[in-house]
Amino acid sequence: MMNGFDLFRQPDENLLPFDGTVNDYGLLMPSAEADACLHSLLHDIAWQHDEVVVAGRRITTARQVAWYGQAGFRYAYSGVVHEALPWQQQPLLLRLKALVEAQIGDTAFNSCLLNLYRNGREGMAWHSDNEAALGRQTVIASLSFGAARKFAFKHKTRGDKREIMLQHGQLLVMRGDTQQYWLHALMKSSRISEPRINLTFRTFIAPG
Repeated sequence: MMNGFDLFRQPDENLLPFDGTVNDYGLLMPSAEADACLHSLLHDIAWQHDEVVVAGRRITTARQVAWYGQAGFRYAYSGVVHEALPWQQQPLLLRLKALVEAQIGDTAFNSCLLNLYRNGREGMAWHSDNEAALGRQTVIASLSFGAARKFAFKHKTRGDKREIMLQHGQLLVMRGDTQQYWLHALMKSSRISEPRINLTFRTFIAPG
């Protein structure tokens, strides 16, 4: 895996001006290997439409999600409790987790939340991943496959914004105080017709 490719690329400088750290590790694999990963993820993952609770109403989202990790691990967000499917069902996810961990070098992840956006009309509104189960200075590694999409950050109080186009096979890592001070979003675009899959590797603090 990764023959002839610069796996241990040093990340670019912090993409945020203050109150957090976001590093771009670039492309983790050649395009042909990223193509193979995208094909497997599209066809082998147990995709389901997500559910969130907004203003007391349960809403089904257009995007589809899947969550894998340590067997029996539970995660509550947007008013809905999700239970992780075991890693062992998806060897590809385990290989990608090991690849990401080797790349960033300072974090071991115990779960992966996957999002499938069928085209540019599906996106993710402004939010932060600041649930208590993630801890205060959590590390979230975002690995993208498929269509290039604009990923944006907005400071919660000052309104400063930063944007980056995430490419096929690209790794972006959020750490430090990013979730406390910044919102992030996947921007929509009617010009994009191809699917995108995003893997977000996370470390949850088990209850007790």
